[in-house]
Amino acid sequence: MLHELRIYTCLPGRLPALLQRFEKATLAIWARHGIRQAGFWTVEIGPSNLALYYMLAWDSLAERERLWGAFQADPEWIAARAASEADGPILANVASSILRPTGFSSVR
Repeated sequence: MLHELRIYTCLPGRLPALLQRFEKATLAIWARHGIRQAGFWTVEIGPSNLALYYMLAWDSLAERERLWGAFQADPEWIAARAASEADGPILANVASSILRPTGFSSVR
């Protein structure tokens, strides 16, 4: 099992639009594609409150490539993303890391 840590840094004032996009559109599209989320976090105390952190669970890199590619090409996702950005861009930066658990990790 691999986990992908994704960090989305929003433009000022745009985090609510990103959260709404996930809640109202993205999660249902992910479910249809078999993408499994392992959690979402916003920053309570830290250097910036403009970020959304989330993790995805993958069986393998091949699964990630297949499912993420299908999601990115999904017409419903493309329309939802465009609609959520009707008032302007949401994201300033996206960072992604693929993580492998250690032998002593409580998360496998």
